[in-house]
Amino acid sequence: MTRLILASQSPARATLLRQAGLVFDVRASAIDEAGPKRSLRDQGAAAAALHLAEAKAAIVDRRDGSLVIGADQILVCEGVWFDKPADMAEARQHLQRLRGRVHELVTAVVLQQTGVVVWSHVMVPRLTMRDLSDDAIDDILTREGDGLLQTVGAYKVEGLGIQLFSSVEGEWAAVLGLPMLALLEALRPRSVEGLVA
Repeated sequence: MTRLILASQSPARATLLRQAGLVFDVRASAIDEAGPKRSLRDQGAAAAALHLAEAKAAIVDRRDGSLVIGADQILVCEGVWFDKPADMAEARQHLQRLRGRVHELVTAVVLQQTGVVVWSHVMVPRLTMRDLSDDAIDDILTREGDGLLQTVGAYKVEGLGIQLFSSVEGEWAAVLGLPMLALLEALRPRSVEGLVA
């Protein structure tokens, strides 16, 4: 069996893999995202997300034959790229800018093995946020707390944040940060523990 490693500290990504029955190790990979995002801005969010996913996988790739999953997600609303908010005041600003608008979650995933990217995929779910009042935004921020600072867009759609949206288009797992259907298809020929033949 090929050992599977998730190069991410995202609890949502780990939960998706676990719920799918896969056996894997988690190795968090923290990288500086600001520089690559600036340098790849002209190439678009998909190119930047793929680059970051590859960089995260490369950090934990021990070149021992393990298969490493790297992933990244960039929120784009009307041409603006959003990062994780620095504090609750910025989280409030993010939600104010997103309310009543459609935004995209450009979600990239790669598989790397022994220093080589053997597969990559990008999916772009579209989410429409309700036109929320400031009071509703403050309520969400109070109830969810500092955990929102770990999320792009300052919401957790898998929890209370689902109430912020009027529509979600695209694979639910990709919204959460990992396009599972495509990933599972890519893993099937690679003898990973937990896959259904």
